[in-house]
Amino acid sequence: MNDDLVVLRPEGLYCPAGRFHIDPWRPVPRAVITHAHADHARPGHDAYLATAVSAGVLRARLGDITLQGLAYGEAVEIDGVRISLHPAGHVLGSAQVRLEHRGQVWVASGDYYLRGEDDADADADPNPTCAPFEPVRCHCFITESTFGLPIYRWRPAAEVLREVDAWWRANAEAGRASLLLAYSFGKAQRVLAGVDASIGPVFVHGAVQPLNDAYRAAGVALPETRALPELRERRAGRAATELGRALVVAPPSALGSAWARTLGGFSDGFASGWMQLRGARRRQGVDRGFVLSDHADWPGLQRAIAATGAERVIVTHGYEAVMVRWLAGRGLRAESLRTEYGDDRVEGDDAGAADAALRPPVPAA
Repeated sequence: MNDDLVVLRPEGLYCPAGRFHIDPWRPVPRAVITHAHADHARPGHDAYLATAVSAGVLRARLGDITLQGLAYGEAVEIDGVRISLHPAGHVLGSAQVRLEHRGQVWVASGDYYLRGEDDADADADPNPTCAPFEPVRCHCFITESTFGLPIYRWRPAAEVLREVDAWWRANAEAGRASLLLAYSFGKAQRVLAGVDASIGPVFVHGAVQPLNDAYRAAGVALPETRALPELRERRAGRAATELGRALVVAPPSALGSAWARTLGGFSDGFASGWMQLRGARRRQGVDRGFVLSDHADWPGLQRAIAATGAERVIVTHGYEAVMVRWLAGRGLRAESLRTEYGDDRVEGDDAGAADAALRPPVPAA
């Protein structure tokens, strides 16, 4: 008899003992949500359980839902399963789900971020827009592997954001707008929190502004941003002057759109972990690529898994085969589950399709 705390059902990851799902992709009665990205938080569930701090973003994306919010570390019991949520460091309100039942502890991590260097610098490079990753000891750890190849090793975000500032400043001096493509939830706010807003005005796509509002309501400090339609309502001369100094943050789906063409002359850049590969920037056809991710890099994945002390690891999405082979080679019980996380069909304004196009092939065994 299978006594696993989490199994795969057609609706998604399921806890049989507690009769609830974790980040299900089909409608279910009870859903525990790790974070509000569209591939993890979908509409149609009867009841949602998530971090209290994520409530604003979840409702901005899903509308009027029945939501129970928990503080980090707060525990509830559902049908004998003790559940608590712990910081994942990925986006506002992102959480790892700790499950405890009959002496077994499992952790479903969702998506998470930490740099992998095993030194003080790694812990000094947090994402300022959300709580930092917190290792949780467990028997079984369910992990992502979005950037699970050795080539992916992140530089400190502060260094990358200084490069964004330099690019923006040079464009402003030349009188052209700087269009920075960044996912509307998470990456856009991380960029905005780290750039030098004294360089010029900051405008955002309509998909970004309501999420900025949700971040501010949760106490995250962001510079003033205006939705671009406000700019179009101004006199043409002043509008052109403002745009010539502006940073414009938009989701990747805006690239090549009629919306982008209204900016006139501009330089474009893409902020993504996929920019680690030179060919990715060329395929996107942007002027600049900035390597900035909200997911753990290769050494970060290793560091996170080791910190759990888990003897069993289940990989749900990303480079599953590579990670499973690496873990098995180190004596762990490793396996993968085929999930719909990272599916480009559900990302919409977050341009999962762009990620799919950028992702390199999995190396042969």
